[in-house]
Amino acid sequence: MISSLTGRVTHIAGTNLTLEIGGVGLLVNAPAPLLAEAQTGHTLSLSTYLVVRENELSLYGFATHEARQLFTHLIGVNGIGPRLALAILSTLNVATIRSAVSAGQSSVLSQVPGVGNKTAQKIVLHLADRIGPVDGVAEFGEMVPGDSDLLEALTSLGYSVVEAQSAMQAIPAGASEALEDRLKLALAYFNTPN
Repeated sequence: MISSLTGRVTHIAGTNLTLEIGGVGLLVNAPAPLLAEAQTGHTLSLSTYLVVRENELSLYGFATHEARQLFTHLIGVNGIGPRLALAILSTLNVATIRSAVSAGQSSVLSQVPGVGNKTAQKIVLHLADRIGPVDGVAEFGEMVPGDSDLLEALTSLGYSVVEAQSAMQAIPAGASEALEDRLKLALAYFNTPN
């Protein structure tokens, strides 16, 4: 098993990048946020997972060990292959997935393209006892029942699911659960200078 790689990024395209290590270029599939941060010519360290198929070896890379571990849990869910697991990690960050599973909110997971309601429910059931309780949920703001509606409202305004999730996590713990109030707080996140 190849558990980690460190090398120079030589190419980024689609859902993968090429990492050059000792003169050998390895094609690594990676989540969208990692690809967005990677820069050609820079050194990058990844936690990796090698998927072995009858006629193919595919390498998947992640920014953290926790993301790789979540990927392995996701591909353990019946009906979820490596590509869909990667799409989930491209759309939702690790903290959001852990919070959704902990709160039993399959509706958050069903926002990922290719993940229907039944698959989202299977993910929650499969991961509930594997990822353990979420520590520091307040750091990301509490997930409330209306957050799936909030996510839908933000994406309908043109924000990506990743942007919407970031704004939702910035909502302070204990904030009003009313959709209108949470939407105002989420939109304020986009107007706050970083």
